[in-house]
Amino acid sequence: MNRDFRFASTIFSIIQGYTLDETATLGHLEALAHNLGVEIRYESMEGDNPLSSGGMCRIRDKQVIIINQRAATADKVRTLVKALKCFDLTQIYLRPVLRDLLEDEEGEAKNKTPS
Repeated sequence: MNRDFRFASTIFSIIQGYTLDETATLGHLEALAHNLGVEIRYESMEGDNPLSSGGMCRIRDKQVIIINQRAATADKVRTLVKALKCFDLTQIYLRPVLRDLLEDEEGEAKNKTPS
């Protein structure tokens, strides 16, 4: 099965009674990043790989997620998921559909348990 199709179908799947479309998912992920103190910048990507959707970096000791402003919504969601899944989210309430998306992207569940 195509990886992009699996990712997109996860966004639209019914998980524990909740459904979210791409735009709603993007909004919830942006809010999560804000709550974690991570800045999100939508920038025009130029240069060697203008099709890059972005990623997380550190600018002046601050974590920043840079996202290609011309990327499709699904690609923006994918970029945020990849960046945010590196944070310990065990103590943060997330809608079940968002937690599943963050834990199960690419089929690799994170088994984080509080100590």
